[in-house]
Amino acid sequence: MDRVFIEELTVFAQIGVYDWEQQIKQKLVFDLEMAWDCKQAAETDDVEYCLNYAEVSQVIIDYVESKPFLLIERVAYEVAELLESRYQLQGLKIKLSKLKAVAQARNVGVLIVRGCLK
Repeated sequence: MDRVFIEELTVFAQIGVYDWEQQIKQKLVFDLEMAWDCKQAAETDDVEYCLNYAEVSQVIIDYVESKPFLLIERVAYEVAELLESRYQLQGLKIKLSKLKAVAQARNVGVLIVRGCLK
């Protein structure tokens, strides 16, 4: 299966379990792989048959910035469900990183894998 990817999509979110975290915006970084059949787009050279990565990126940004979250696990799962339903993806991999959450680590995060990308 072909894959469309987005790397290092940065979103500033209201996220965290501590009260002070809910008062600020924190940087989240998404890396995504989406199973998508690119054959028709390649054969026709028509953008209509592509998975529009600019649109996907904006959907993620708008959703994550729209409400507060406590856990990155919730963010990752909800974004996965949103993308799967909106774009009928056959598979999806989301790596979501929360930078500087642990002082001794560059970043921490979760990896969600669905469908044919398991």
